[in-house]
Amino acid sequence: MSIEAQKTRAAFCSNLKLFLASLASVYFAKAFGGAYMKSSITQIERRFDIPSSLIGVIDGSFEMGNLLVIAFVSYFGAKLHRPRLIAIGCVIMAAGSYLMALPHFFQGLYKYETSVSHATNTNSTESLLPCLSNHSLADETPDLEAITACEKASGSSLWIYVFLGNMLRGIGETPIMPLGVSYLDDFSKEENTPFYLACIHTVGILGPMFGFMLGSYLAKVYVDIGSVDLDSITINYKDSRWVGAWWLGFIVTGTVILLASIPFWFLPKSLPKQGQEQSHSTGTELATTAEQENFLGDENQDQEEKPVSLKELAKDFVPSLRRLFKNSIFTMMVLTYLVSVNGFIGMITFKPKYMEQAFGQSASRAILLIGILNLPAVALGIITGGLILKRFKLGVIGAARVSIAASVGSLCLLFIQIFISCDMAEVAGLTVSYQGDSQVSYSQQTLLSQCNMGCSCSVKHWDPVCAHNGVTYASPCLAGCQTSTGIGKDMMFHNCTCVGETMTPAINMSAELGQCPRGNNCENIFKIYMALSVLGSFISACGGTPGYIVLLRSIQKDLKSLALGMQTLIVRTLGGIPPPIYFGALIDRTCLKWGTKQCGGRGACRFYDADKFRMTFLGLITGLYFLSNLLWGGLYFIIVKRHKKLALRDQAKENGVEGDSVGNGHAHIVIKKDDAGNESTI
Repeated sequence: MSIEAQKTRAAFCSNLKLFLASLASVYFAKAFGGAYMKSSITQIERRFDIPSSLIGVIDGSFEMGNLLVIAFVSYFGAKLHRPRLIAIGCVIMAAGSYLMALPHFFQGLYKYETSVSHATNTNSTESLLPCLSNHSLADETPDLEAITACEKASGSSLWIYVFLGNMLRGIGETPIMPLGVSYLDDFSKEENTPFYLACIHTVGILGPMFGFMLGSYLAKVYVDIGSVDLDSITINYKDSRWVGAWWLGFIVTGTVILLASIPFWFLPKSLPKQGQEQSHSTGTELATTAEQENFLGDENQDQEEKPVSLKELAKDFVPSLRRLFKNSIFTMMVLTYLVSVNGFIGMITFKPKYMEQAFGQSASRAILLIGILNLPAVALGIITGGLILKRFKLGVIGAARVSIAASVGSLCLLFIQIFISCDMAEVAGLTVSYQGDSQVSYSQQTLLSQCNMGCSCSVKHWDPVCAHNGVTYASPCLAGCQTSTGIGKDMMFHNCTCVGETMTPAINMSAELGQCPRGNNCENIFKIYMALSVLGSFISACGGTPGYIVLLRSIQKDLKSLALGMQTLIVRTLGGIPPPIYFGALIDRTCLKWGTKQCGGRGACRFYDADKFRMTFLGLITGLYFLSNLLWGGLYFIIVKRHKKLALRDQAKENGVEGDSVGNGHAHIVIKKDDAGNESTI
C-alpha cells in the first residue's frame, strides 16, 4: 500500500470514528433531555395545576416540532452538508431546553394547597384547632374578576413556554436520526452497520438512564430551593402536592446537547466507502450493499450522483414519495411501528405515575427505578439484538424473525402484569367509608360524615393525614381532629373523632401529616412487578436493531434518508402526539380526588382509583401491543413472499443467460434475449 493510500485510509478511519463517537454523544444528549422531560411530567403537572390530558399535549409538542420540518430536512438534508445540519439542530434543541426553564423565573413562589394554616411559633403547646364550629373553611366561589387577577399574579398560564420550548426541541432533534443514520450506513461496511447502530443506540440508552436519575434527584429538591425556608414546608417529596426543582434539569440538559454539537461543525460532507478508501471514483458515492441489491432486485438501480439544483430537488420530491410508498414492506413496517410506538409512548409517559398510584411509590423512587433497572435492560437488549445479527449473519428474513419473537415475548410478560396489584389505599370517604366499609362510589358528599359535620370542613382541599388505624383522611378537619401540636413536617393532630369511629377508645386517636404508607406485602408485589417489567424491557429491546435493519434493507439507496425521515414523521406524528393526550384523558377519568388551584377551580389530580388506573393503563398498552404483533405477522408474510419471488427471478435470469430452461414445478419458463440483450419472452 502506498504512503498516499495509507494517509487516505488513516484520514477516513479518523473521520468515521469521529462521526461515530459524535453521533453516539448526540444520541446520548438528546435521549438525556427527552428522558428528563418524561421524568418531569408529574412535577410540571403539579406546578401548573393542570390535568393529565393537558400535560399530554405539552409532552406531544415535541413531536409537533418534528412534524413541521422532518420531511423537508430528511429529503433536502441528504443532499446537503449532513453533519452541519445535525450541529444546527443541536443548537436549536439547547435553545428549546432553556426556554422550558424560563417560566420558573417569571412565576412567584409555589403555594401548595392546604386546608389549614400550619404556621405556629411554638413546638411545645397545643396550638391550631383544626375542627372548630365557629371557624369557616366553607367552599366559596370567587367571582370571575378575582380569578383572572389571581391567575395573572400566579402565572398559571406560563406552561405555554414549556409547550413552545418542547416544540423547539422537537424541531432541533429532526436532523439527528435520519441524516446521522443514513450518513453512517452510506460510508460504513455492510457487515459493520448493524453493530455500529447497536453501539450508537446502546450509548444513546445511557442518556435516558442519566435523565431519569437526574429527574429522580431533582424530584426530591424543592422547586423554590434557595428562595424559601425549607423548615417551614409541611410536605415532603412523597406528598402528591410536592413539586421538585423541575426547571433546573432543563438548564443542565440544554448545556449537554450544546456541547455535543461541537464536533459536527468540523466533519466533512462525505467520506470514502469503508473498504474502498483507495478508490477515488467511489469516494463520494452513496454505496449500496450486496444484500440490499439482492433483496430489492431491479428496483435498486445504480444511479450516478450529479450536482442538482434546489429547484430540481423540489421537483423530484413528490415522485420520490410515490416510489417510496409503493414499497409494501416499508408501508407495512411504518404501520407496525406506529401501533407499537403508541403503546410505548403511553407507557413511558405515565409509568412513573402508575407506579405511584398502584404500588404507593414516591415519584422520585419510581423515576429512579426506571432509570437504573428498565433502561439498562433496554440497552443490553439493543446490543444483544445487534450481536445476534452479526454473529449469525442474518439477512432480512432472519432479522424479521428475531423482531417477531421479541415482540411476542414482551407481549406475554405485559399481559401477566395486568394481574399484579396491591390492595387499594384506604382513604376515608374515597375508597372506604368512615366506618371502615368498602366505598362503592365516590362523590364530594361522601367526604363528610357525622364525625366531622360540626367542623365546617372544606371538601375541596387535599391535605392528607394518616391516622394510627392505617386510614388516610383527606384533611385534619375531615378527620375530626380537635387539637394539634408541633410545627412544619412534625405537626401532629390529636383527638380525631373520625378515627375513633373505627377504633376502640383505648387506642391512640391521633394523626400525622401525609398519606399512610402501603403495607409490606405491597412492597413484595411491587418487586415481582419490577422483575417482569425489566425482563419485558430486555426482550422487547432485542427486536429493536433487527427491526431497524429490515427497514434499511428494504428501501432503495437514493430513498434511504427520505424513508427514514418519513417513517419518523408518520410514527412521531401519529404515534408520538396522540398517545400522551388520549392516555392522559383516560387516566383522568380514574381520578377520585382533584386538587384545587390557588385561584380556585380544578387543579391536578391528587388521588386515583388504583384498580381502574391499572386496567385502563395496562389494558390499553396490551391491546396496542397485541395489534402490533398481528401486523408483524402480516409483514413477515410479505417479506417471505418477496424474497421467494426475487430468488425465483434471479434463478431464471441466471439460467436464461446460459440458455437453459427453468422449471418451477408447475410451469416451464424459458427466457430469450434479443440482439440488444433485452428479455423478450418469459
